[in-house]
Amino acid sequence: MSQRFRAYRIFWVVAGTLFVLDQITKVSINAKLPLGTYGPPDAITVIDGFFYLVHVGNTGAAWSMFTGRSLLLACFAVAALVAIYFWRHTLSLKAMPVQISFGLLCGGIAGNLLDRILHKHVIDFLDFHFGSYIYPTFNIADSGICVGVAIYLIWSLRNPESAR
Repeated sequence: MSQRFRAYRIFWVVAGTLFVLDQITKVSINAKLPLGTYGPPDAITVIDGFFYLVHVGNTGAAWSMFTGRSLLLACFAVAALVAIYFWRHTLSLKAMPVQISFGLLCGGIAGNLLDRILHKHVIDFLDFHFGSYIYPTFNIADSGICVGVAIYLIWSLRNPESAR
């Protein structure tokens, strides 16, 4: 194992694990529910009135922003991954919390990027309802991206000298 890989092994393990879990869940949803399955009776009820498994295609970003711009968003994803690679030292990527946060972020970006390449949209399937409010449908990659950003923000606030 090379010195460079060992220095970032937590990053690679987290990114790889998230990417694989994301793709396994999307392949499973793709096999069980046709695209466009949203709501009863076709959705899979996990907790009635609260949590459903659906199958929707999102050509936009979070909350369907930039809908129909899948190619642009794919280019942005590639640019983000390249930027993270080139600025890894500036981002303090050798610190364990930062490796975890960027592992989640990069694994999520890569999972959604693969969807855009293979399907021309991102497969979203986690559907939560809070009374009359329906939270935007999302996937494992989206969760990794959000949690990764949150971890990095918290770490940056607690370690301002390292985050510069």
